[in-house]
Amino acid sequence: MRTFFEYRNSDSIPNLELFALKKIRKLADTYPFIIRADVFFKREIKNMDGGYICGIRLSLPGPRIYASSDEFSFENAINNTISDLKDQLQKRKVKLYKSLT
Repeated sequence: MRTFFEYRNSDSIPNLELFALKKIRKLADTYPFIIRADVFFKREIKNMDGGYICGIRLSLPGPRIYASSDEFSFENAINNTISDLKDQLQKRKVKLYKSLT
């Protein structure tokens, strides 16, 4: 699985990339049909109710799936985004295996 990172209004943060990569690899171990992950980090200066946005788009057989979160830190945003993706992946897994039988 390939993983790409993109930053908007923020500099590249290697520790943040490692944190996100660990979480995404866990997903890939559970759902081996994931082909690629695009991770987007965005900092909104004007937003006082958070402003740390993480979006993750996963490529897999069929349509891509996407989730994003706006939190008080990038780590919390990553955790919430991964949680949303798990729900979507579980639904997709059921559909994939039903179509194979």
